[in-house]
Amino acid sequence: MDDAAFMTIAEAGRLIKDKSLSPVEYTQSLIERMDGLDGDYNAFLLKTPDIALRQAQAAETEILKGNWRGPLHGVPFALKDIIDYKGLPTTCHSKILQNNFAKKDAAVTERLRASGAVFLGKLATHEFAIGGPSFDLPWPPARNPWNRAHFTGGSSSGSGAALAAGMVPAALGSDTGGSVRNPASMCGIVGMKATYGRVSRRGVFPLSYSLDHVGPMTRTVEDNAILLNVLAGHDPLDPGSAKVPTSDYTARLRNGVEGLRIGVIRHFYTKDMIADPEMADGIEAAAAVLATLGADVREATVAPLSDYAAANRVILLPEAYAIHEKWLQERPGDYGELARMRIMGGAFIRAADYVNAVRMRAKLTREFYAAIEDFDVVITASSMEPACEIEDRDANEYTYGRQARAAFNLTGSPALAIPTGFAQSGLPLSMQIIGKPFEEALIYQVAHAFEQASEWTSRRPPLPDA
Repeated sequence: MDDAAFMTIAEAGRLIKDKSLSPVEYTQSLIERMDGLDGDYNAFLLKTPDIALRQAQAAETEILKGNWRGPLHGVPFALKDIIDYKGLPTTCHSKILQNNFAKKDAAVTERLRASGAVFLGKLATHEFAIGGPSFDLPWPPARNPWNRAHFTGGSSSGSGAALAAGMVPAALGSDTGGSVRNPASMCGIVGMKATYGRVSRRGVFPLSYSLDHVGPMTRTVEDNAILLNVLAGHDPLDPGSAKVPTSDYTARLRNGVEGLRIGVIRHFYTKDMIADPEMADGIEAAAAVLATLGADVREATVAPLSDYAAANRVILLPEAYAIHEKWLQERPGDYGELARMRIMGGAFIRAADYVNAVRMRAKLTREFYAAIEDFDVVITASSMEPACEIEDRDANEYTYGRQARAAFNLTGSPALAIPTGFAQSGLPLSMQIIGKPFEEALIYQVAHAFEQASEWTSRRPPLPDA
């Protein structure tokens, strides 16, 4: 069962295609693991074993007839519970939407179902993807499998926990200020925020229309590329969707980094915001690995991190408040304290400040791409420290904004979080790899080379009773 739990999508897909792995038996093993472990991690808000087994049986029947749809056919996945699955509740981890049933699949759900993937359930999130980790909601917050006393990162918290614990091989999250990459960083997995517009957001409850992304979360770089192959593509029903050709994101994985120009935005974590020494050392060690593999690794300088963070915040909060204004006026007590407090901040940002932030966004974006023009990709910090204790409210508030992820929601750049090692505490360390618009394949190429040289993604967290 443990072997199946940590099987990669690529491995499972090959075995299923060859008819040497039964989708039904594979799915059943993950259901048993989920049932045995999730009481410790609270990753799932809704488990759907009946749906999963029915879909697994259909996949197995189809594959035995020779109709294999691709590497996700018969492979289980789970959705952050802001993403619609027709006929099931989309609660956003909130009392406000406790009885909200989806009338249609989200676009990403449609794509996954068309690929033959098997739906295992809905995953915990911060309330409305902003308020957490919270203990005053109808469901408890997800906990970190590396140490359940610690935070998973958010807001795609259940996605990070379920993947790290081996309960599911593929999950989706959303990312408005780093909410795919934060749990990826905290839980020792891989999370991609593709270029703005690369993945449709139709059917996903919004936080900030101009900053929201939906992204794949997996345990390996190859699996992440496989998942993005299914998710990426233009959606005319999403006004933010980009009409740009997609490619096979797995095609360049084994090309290595020989001769690639990689910039290190070192000032983000050594000057603009001082990172924990172990986190900073992990990034420096990763840069050294890439250099050893043949990359030309040099310093990169962009605008101060605080400029990006301020513009992101002044755009995000009023956009979020506009979505929630009616409920906040009519049902303020049905929100958890953290979501209510954070969203309410948007009510006090002036229209002039919002407009100026939008202008600043355009300026920072132009300047960012000019600054990295001579690089193929750049790397920098994701989180500034490893996960704090989940019940330490002061530590969570302190670390909530100590990150370098929101900058790339502002610029719309593709950005991937990947482990760089482990702290002495045993908690994961991480970095980001950032590229130019729609160059996700190049990010995966660099990430895969680093992953193969370091093998940090092959580590497994201890079982709860270990």
